[in-house]
Amino acid sequence: MDKDIIKVDTIDQYNKLFGLETLHPLVAVVDLSKAPVWPEHFCFNYGFYCLYIKDAKCGKITYGRQNYDYQEGSIVCFAPGQVAHVEMERGTRPSGIGVMFHPDLIRSTPLGREISCYNFFSYEVNEALHLSERERKIIIDCVEKIEYEVSRVIDKHSKRLIATNIELLLDYCMRFYDRQFITRSEVNHDVLVKFERLLDEYFKNADLRKTGLPQVRYFADKVCLSPNYFGDLVKKETGMTAQEYIQNKVIAVAKEWVSDTNLTISQISYELGFQYSQHFNRFFKKGVGCTPVEYRKMQA
Repeated sequence: MDKDIIKVDTIDQYNKLFGLETLHPLVAVVDLSKAPVWPEHFCFNYGFYCLYIKDAKCGKITYGRQNYDYQEGSIVCFAPGQVAHVEMERGTRPSGIGVMFHPDLIRSTPLGREISCYNFFSYEVNEALHLSERERKIIIDCVEKIEYEVSRVIDKHSKRLIATNIELLLDYCMRFYDRQFITRSEVNHDVLVKFERLLDEYFKNADLRKTGLPQVRYFADKVCLSPNYFGDLVKKETGMTAQEYIQNKVIAVAKEWVSDTNLTISQISYELGFQYSQHFNRFFKKGVGCTPVEYRKMQA
């Protein structure tokens, strides 16, 4: 690991770095403006889940290849194992609230079983959640409930109530992200247009096809989005997953080549990126309802 990256595995480690008190070993609600220590530059590898609710723009977060779309009234999220570079503007202090919870907190809880459904923890660049004032009040209300439980003496109800309130917070984030996909429909449409163009280029470029069947990550990288955000965008706009969208394109190209070229079925299979022709035959039959040979005969 890069020597400049600070690996923060526990809530207590995080609190000590910023001079904060640890009230619960597995969860924390932090007022960033009250942190006694806050360096201008640092890089974290998180060992727990984080949500930062930003009140004012005072710096930038780099995650992946670009800067986070991290502005006033926004939320950014990180999952265990993710690395974030933070650079504060000179003379500024952070303003906002951080909610951190360790995977051990939600183990054997409904939230622990569903945590992978919250795709926004894997959103990477230019993908922050921007809140309206009313939405922010709802989020803060959820955070205050978590903070109340964290500040109490731990009892037999603590884990369930904290996990339940974190789940409520995440559910609202999910709802507001769904709203954001709608309000950014024009931008999303531009992404879909580029996605379609990239798909066309992929099947026209023999060198690209040598890498195999097109993958979601390839196209997400090309439009500078994380695979999860890109997949959610495509799903919201088309009703299909990005993988289903790609598969439909593969079927369309395959039908065109089967009916309009003299290539053998094995050649078409290879040209499309299938490792084995029998895999292509099964894929084609599942999508079209008949084998490539049968389809070619019907088009003759």
